[in-house]
Amino acid sequence: MVSAPAMSTPVDAVAAAGGLSLPDAAVAYARAGLAVFPCVPGEKRPLTRHGLSDATFDPARVAGWWRRWPEANIGLATGQSGGFDVLDIDVHPGGSGFPALRRARQAGLVDGWTVLVRSPSGGVHLYFPVDPDREQRPWALPKQHVDFRGTGGYVIAPPSRITDEHGERGYRLIATGHDPQTVEAGELRRLLDPPRPRPRPHLRPGVGLAGGSERLGAWLAERTEGNRNRALFWAACRQAEAGVPQDEARQVLGSAAERTGLGEREIDATVASAYRTTTRRSDVPTASIASEGLGR
Repeated sequence: MVSAPAMSTPVDAVAAAGGLSLPDAAVAYARAGLAVFPCVPGEKRPLTRHGLSDATFDPARVAGWWRRWPEANIGLATGQSGGFDVLDIDVHPGGSGFPALRRARQAGLVDGWTVLVRSPSGGVHLYFPVDPDREQRPWALPKQHVDFRGTGGYVIAPPSRITDEHGERGYRLIATGHDPQTVEAGELRRLLDPPRPRPRPHLRPGVGLAGGSERLGAWLAERTEGNRNRALFWAACRQAEAGVPQDEARQVLGSAAERTGLGEREIDATVASAYRTTTRRSDVPTASIASEGLGR
């Protein structure tokens, strides 16, 4: 193996990888500050015992791996543990992710890519710079043929090659971007796979906290970060005591809780927990928000 060139940035490393051997490219990625690990030649599976957990920035360790397995494909850790967040647009016999990519482009959500790589399937990988202050976890939308690779994920990088029934095909650079920006993975997912609309609740008059559900929702929407989850739990307990069905309480409280920044899963879990731990009471007194210590 010849001495791999030192790359000044991760983008430089990806851009130059197509002209290098697999061993040289792997070392160049590590020198550019990207976490690297070997994958099975011609495949995407990790080659080492601990896989992604073995990823390293150490050029010497990387060089040792590729001396042992010179044909190994190159795995790059993504997200905060790597150097890029990556949107994977796949192409399968049953469908393509390009219609989803078109929607994302029309919405202005993927304009900040910094590297564009053609994958062996005919799809593309869009590399985005990582926001060091925000962790974005991987997700997959099989029906849309789109995957997001963030912290805890990885991609196979150029000049790796995949071997299948169609022969051997490689990952290759298409272009580098001119205005790199981070990607909003959560917003992108909501665009491509919007949550199903929930039926509008029909609350019985007089049920819930004093002042009605509108007052409750307005109060909950004003909670600050440190009180959001506790406030939601308290409000859900009051609804459970009043005999409001859980799904109706979830609708009333969920909309307000989402405006405070709570996610759907956290809201679902909190409301469910409140209903599991609360017994319906036939004599629900007027609840005092202030008395519960749930002010801002």
